[in-house]
Amino acid sequence: MPNNIFSASCQFVIALALATLSICDGLQIAIAGGTGNLGRLLLPKLVDHDVTVLTRNSFLASAPNKVTEVFGYLGKGFLKKHPHVTLRDWDGGDLLDIVGSDFLGWQEDALKNADVVVHMCGGYTEQREMATERLIRESFQFNKGAVHIAINPIEEEIPYISPGMVTVKTKRIQKCEDMVRENCSNSRCLRLEAFKREEACEEIFKTIQSLV
Repeated sequence: MPNNIFSASCQFVIALALATLSICDGLQIAIAGGTGNLGRLLLPKLVDHDVTVLTRNSFLASAPNKVTEVFGYLGKGFLKKHPHVTLRDWDGGDLLDIVGSDFLGWQEDALKNADVVVHMCGGYTEQREMATERLIRESFQFNKGAVHIAINPIEEEIPYISPGMVTVKTKRIQKCEDMVRENCSNSRCLRLEAFKREEACEEIFKTIQSLV
């Protein structure tokens, strides 16, 4: 009996040590734009990390059912299934288009301890530039050491993803990429095929894992 107790105790200690090691190896990741289709594929893969998804409306993004197309959505069930993912309100770079005060302090909560900041805001309006600039500017103040990963589509696919004003959108995406590359001391800029989401998701995941 004593030997069995000793053996069980050793197994418990080993299991606890492995669990602690796993936690220590995990990264703190902040993702802007993680409530879209690509985000839903990527987030479950990041189970060994602590992930904060920046959203402009965490209440709607975590509701039991999707009620609007204006804001991103993950859902109550998704978040319950993936407890390593938390939502945090932020301003998206546009302080004129934000209601309430839930976004205040997002820098402290999401950026200060982040190892990785992922730029996945999917729109092609000026909002994309504002979000990129906001993430970089606040990182200067709160966490210069974070690795910034910019996710953008390959240029040939832009007319099919978002028809109209292709030249403007192409320049806007390039500008966002340049901002990350020129202002972040440690960055990765990925150009991925938007219509191959599984492959694109795997490439993002591999890039993040290479930092562990």
